[in-house]
Amino acid sequence: MSYTLEAFCQDCREALTAQPGRAGRDAARGKLEELLLDQDFVAATLGDDQKPGVRTIYEDPDLDFCVLAYIAGADRSSPPHDHGNSWAIYGQAAKHTDMKMYNRVGGGEGAGEAKLEVIKEFRLNPGQAGLFDVGEIHMIDHPKGASFVRVTGTDLNHVERLRFDEKAGTAEIIEDQGVPHPDKA
Repeated sequence: MSYTLEAFCQDCREALTAQPGRAGRDAARGKLEELLLDQDFVAATLGDDQKPGVRTIYEDPDLDFCVLAYIAGADRSSPPHDHGNSWAIYGQAAKHTDMKMYNRVGGGEGAGEAKLEVIKEFRLNPGQAGLFDVGEIHMIDHPKGASFVRVTGTDLNHVERLRFDEKAGTAEIIEDQGVPHPDKA
């Protein structure tokens, strides 16, 4: 029997309610890996007939977590960033995404001067998911045609986050990502 988006969202709701901290988010990460094994879901959501880009495929009415589908139309490397007071789980469906995690070692908190050091590097391959918890600084790098599902603790279009410029040694506040929602298009 297939594992549907609806079942995944219900399992996330249960995990995040029973364990609202990192343990619940890690349980949701494990469930995302299970969802990515469902080839019907992957084909319908991230298949060759889908347009490149990002779209919201679910937003929980009670807990506010969002599920987004990404298909890379070009090679992309994001600058280091966090998700503010939220979190994100990335689950790879096709190709790969290289990840780096950072510690902020200079410049204090918030916008302004910021020095980073890489603390971990890894690659997500199809079927794998990685959790970036509240405040964790990371960057992603993926080739054209890579696809993944991202689960966030809330709609990040309305969350202040930090984006870091490693060369300049600075951090700036960012907000709206302009991610379309199916019910708000």
